[in-house]
Amino acid sequence: MAPLVAMTCAGFSGFAVLLTVAPLWAVEGGASTAGAGLVNGVLLLFTVLTQLLVPRALRSFGWGRVLTVGLVLLGVPGLLLSLADSLEVILALSAVRGVGFGVLTVSGSAAVAALVGAERRGEAIGAYGLAIAVPNLVILPAGPWIAEGLGYGVAFALSALPLAGIPAAHRLASALRLTAPDLHQSSDATSSPDAGDGALVAYRRLLRPMLLLLAVTLAGGAVITFAPQMVDDAAVATGGLLLMGVSAALSRWRLGVIADRHGAQPFLVPLVVLTGVAMALAAWSVAGGGGVRTGAFLVALLLLGLSYGGLQNLTLLISFAAVDRRHHNLASAVWNVGFDAGTALGSVLVGVIAELTSFSTALLVAGAVAIATLPLAVQRLRTPSSPSTS
Repeated sequence: MAPLVAMTCAGFSGFAVLLTVAPLWAVEGGASTAGAGLVNGVLLLFTVLTQLLVPRALRSFGWGRVLTVGLVLLGVPGLLLSLADSLEVILALSAVRGVGFGVLTVSGSAAVAALVGAERRGEAIGAYGLAIAVPNLVILPAGPWIAEGLGYGVAFALSALPLAGIPAAHRLASALRLTAPDLHQSSDATSSPDAGDGALVAYRRLLRPMLLLLAVTLAGGAVITFAPQMVDDAAVATGGLLLMGVSAALSRWRLGVIADRHGAQPFLVPLVVLTGVAMALAAWSVAGGGGVRTGAFLVALLLLGLSYGGLQNLTLLISFAAVDRRHHNLASAVWNVGFDAGTALGSVLVGVIAELTSFSTALLVAGAVAIATLPLAVQRLRTPSSPSTS
């Protein structure tokens, strides 16, 4: 797990710093709120478009080569942002970064399933989540402060950190060849189906956890993208994002251990409801013309972090449990599509709604989307051995 953790920390560090800074850079160049929302929207659109291709690429070209290309595409474009602040250039570079991020995300979660047995998978996903959470905790909330206090050039330099993860990527590839020599036979969309669990059946089983994840990441993506613009005080925005990051990391870590003992199902409904409550509270905190209600805003982000982190772990556990081993790469790809499609929709949808109405209304819409997934949270998990009810 050590090479995976090192590669993940380096890759997500470069990703996290630009998640809030790139939209601000677009605003500096004259972009509107909706234009700023497109920055992360385009990034994650290309992430999603890439993710379903990653399982085949891993099988065809090998883990070392694919991860190296992904980290280069994720790390180099940020250095080029200093050359221009026009929205067109920022969107083009965001698209390239999205391809690199798509490689990193699918490969990382697939590696967890390959390296660790099912009985300890929740704990391993939690540890992998901590590797993601550390840069999110330290760098993501500090992004606006780094850009405004130290300069955008410093933020752009930090965005090249994925390049430092290339040696760890090659160590991870070597470890996988030793511990999971059959990994190249794991599923992708081109796998030969069998009578019990073909690729099409696997896609259907993965749809439920993907939609649950999409809804909570829509809410989280909206807050992460627009917190610096919803709150005039940079310290409050930074503090809120830090609280969200800490609670998400702890929730994803500890719920994984608990789910290994008790299963994921009992926690789904409470976390979906919590997402709706947190977004309603966040909407109230930024409503009106009297300024943000700081205490309510911070509590809202704390609660949102609990559901945001917890549902990440639980939906990935459900995804791996829903299909057999040869479809684990596909499960990783579909799960990551849900994560990044939700984050992209949160960025674009909330940006457009806020432009037309207000941030308060936009946050309420995002919370309503989360509550709409409650019927999916109530459904029981279907595993490869479960009989079909259709």
